[in-house]
Amino acid sequence: MEPHRPRGSHLSDRSRAERNLGWRLAMPAFVIMVAVTGYPILQAIWNSFFAYRLTDPENRHFTFLNNYAVALSDPIFWQATGVTALITVITVVVEFVLGMIIAMVMHKIVIPRRTLRTLVLIPYAIITVVSAFSWFFAFRTDTGYINHWFAWLPGIDAGTDWFGGFWGSIFVICLSEIWKTTPFMSLLLLAGLAQIDTSMEEAAEVDGATYWQRLTRVILPNMKAAIMVALLFRTLDAFRIFDNIFIMTGGANGTSSLSVLTYNQTIDRVEIGMGSALAVLLFLFVLLIAWLFVRVFKVDLAGGRS
Repeated sequence: MEPHRPRGSHLSDRSRAERNLGWRLAMPAFVIMVAVTGYPILQAIWNSFFAYRLTDPENRHFTFLNNYAVALSDPIFWQATGVTALITVITVVVEFVLGMIIAMVMHKIVIPRRTLRTLVLIPYAIITVVSAFSWFFAFRTDTGYINHWFAWLPGIDAGTDWFGGFWGSIFVICLSEIWKTTPFMSLLLLAGLAQIDTSMEEAAEVDGATYWQRLTRVILPNMKAAIMVALLFRTLDAFRIFDNIFIMTGGANGTSSLSVLTYNQTIDRVEIGMGSALAVLLFLFVLLIAWLFVRVFKVDLAGGRS
């Protein structure tokens, strides 16, 4: 039996030299990125240990973890966390289903493929603030056209106030988010579809497998890495949702997310200490989500060529 070789010992001298060259080329950008992002993170963590109001800088004093204790014991914080999680789950699930359908259509169509991909990307190319304002004015009772177009549906008339309650506001917020970011999801899934060997699907079809069986046993398992990347990126982005809520409701009707709550504490109330603590908690939630995705999917992205 051959002795166990340490990892990386099978690399040739050329491969090792190429890997070292890659690290040297990427190192300047990596150092700059860490410096640019690391300082604000460390500064936020440091500020979160203080009772610090920007309008009263002389009264700043060290409280250690008191801001975190206040935030975690406040029902408003957990309500905002629940709203954030609700929006994240709804949008990511719907975007995944729609994105998968669009990706499969784009993967099968041959002739107008480039034109189709360009058209699909149009919503994602629009600035989020512009998109949010467009949806906001479309659903308003005075400037909107949605009520007039869908007045034939039960419960909808010219005076329907979509932003007058919690669920109506959540519906519009989620709809605008889904419309804008589904193209991003579809492109990531399309990249995964392109990695699948078509002979595997053809062989399953020859063996008599139905389309659903080919989808669940051949297509989805072989694009596991792409699915994880798509879901991870969109979940992290959706969990930090701010623009749509800020423009449409401003957090009214109980629709405030963690990002909006952090903004209100830091900018509106100039509570730098509490706002920094909320920002750190949001950052920890994002790290936890990323860790859970990696643990659940168990995909070695570093080890795969794709």
